[in-house]
Amino acid sequence: MARYILKRFGAMFVTLFLVTTFTFFLMHAIPGGPFTSNRALSPLVEEALKERYHLDEPLYKQYLRYLGGIARLDLGPSIRYEGMSVNELIKEGFPYSARIGALALVLILLLGLPFGVIAALKQNRWPDRLIMSVATLGITIPSFIIATILLYVFSLKLNWFPPYGVEDWRGYVLPVLSLAGFHVAFVARLTRSSMLEVLQADYIVAARAKGLSPFKVVYKHALKNALIPVVTVFGPLVASLLTGTFVVEKIFAVPGMGKHFVTSISNRDYTTIMGITIFYALFLSVAVLAVDLLYGLIDPRIKLDKKAGNE
Repeated sequence: MARYILKRFGAMFVTLFLVTTFTFFLMHAIPGGPFTSNRALSPLVEEALKERYHLDEPLYKQYLRYLGGIARLDLGPSIRYEGMSVNELIKEGFPYSARIGALALVLILLLGLPFGVIAALKQNRWPDRLIMSVATLGITIPSFIIATILLYVFSLKLNWFPPYGVEDWRGYVLPVLSLAGFHVAFVARLTRSSMLEVLQADYIVAARAKGLSPFKVVYKHALKNALIPVVTVFGPLVASLLTGTFVVEKIFAVPGMGKHFVTSISNRDYTTIMGITIFYALFLSVAVLAVDLLYGLIDPRIKLDKKAGNE
């Protein structure tokens, strides 16, 4: 196990290096720069700003300087957020994104998994048809459409929840529902299809033939194996939810990482774009590693050490 984890951390380091390199040179390959859109700047002021942020240096020197900052866990100063570093922006925005993402994740688990199991157990009956119809509708409607509908109904018409901001618990309701809608539908459909496949396996047929209760057959034997495909998608899903979703945070004016990322792209804020991208890549790598470790807990037949040795 220790050898496998060390190997994965090595792969994680390589991944972060490649993400950093690719993002850095891609940002600088695009025409323009952080100060291009600001026509009020005189050439002298623009040159002074470039010198301040070392943008006047050769590209390879900027790249080596940035790698040195990452080695010190310093993502550099934000170019367009005056007086703030990228570390401070992440520290400020991540708690909002993480709270909304965590609440959405709880909602996905509480609704998506049970609905998928119920649909599988009631295959081709009205609960199955109802759940799958709603799930299909949820998958086809994008999050920003769900957010717009929720804003119109519950903020403008009913005035139950604020249309923007997260000053209290009421401000979290609509962003969480908007964020969870698609994923609840997706997890429900995935759980149903996985459960249907497992329920037809030979060992489930044998367990039923032995006279085990339906509860034990479903929840002790079938559900554990049916969860493996679901757990697989939860790595990227957790990383995406907890680090902020750009559209939902922009619509509800949530001061999270998603909003900072969208703003940094429009402002061509190199350091902020790269810092948030690297943070997301790190979070995603850790989440995928956690999912791999969960495989061994869900199904003891999966041996990570053997898998690592075969790679």
